[in-house]
Amino acid sequence: LPQFIIDVFLVTGFAMILLTCMVGQLATQVNASHCMLDYINSYFAVFTFYTAMAIEFSGLMHVSYFIQKCVGWAAGKPIQSNEPPKSALQAAFFWFRVVLSAVVLCFSLAVTLEGLFTGNTTMWDG
Repeated sequence: LPQFIIDVFLVTGFAMILLTCMVGQLATQVNASHCMLDYINSYFAVFTFYTAMAIEFSGLMHVSYFIQKCVGWAAGKPIQSNEPPKSALQAAFFWFRVVLSAVVLCFSLAVTLEGLFTGNTTMWDG
């Protein structure tokens, strides 16, 4: 490939942006908006659903609940829910996942900032 193509698509990361938009997001949104039932009624949709449920159960995104509670506290309005109050075991499991999520988030942020400040923003030399 010419050096210009390599620079534009590989060095800048533009190829990954295109891949994320085209494969990971845009095509599925267009397909779902025009063919909703056909999109949902497939094995790939079942796989996507179970993957999302596994990620939710793991607690990797639970730091967002902590942010929600902080915003509610700062606004002076309690968070209202239709769910019954959590038992002690459920509350402990919930807060464990919140702490785990915060640790993973802080570690990811530290690795990202370290890479940015040391100039290691690519996987290859150059």
